[in-house]
Amino acid sequence: MIHNMLFTGWGLMRWLRLGFGLYLAFHGWQDNDMMAGAFGAFFLFQAVTNTGCCGTSGCAVPENKSAKSATTQDVSFEEIK
Repeated sequence: MIHNMLFTGWGLMRWLRLGFGLYLAFHGWQDNDMMAGAFGAFFLFQAVTNTGCCGTSGCAVPENKSAKSATTQDVSFEEIK
């Protein structure tokens, strides 16, 4: 399972997170800047675990499957007194 998480699904955003995380972590270590190091660790964590702001594909809009199969039906109403 860990092998699948680390070596599959490498898209553009995952590569950007990895690069930005390495950049920030390196400069945080070089300049003794804890904030840059923390942000670097955060982006590295996101790249390794393939998560983003909302989790794995959490920000994606789900496909509307019910619109394809939905049919309209006439509804009859009965007045109650």
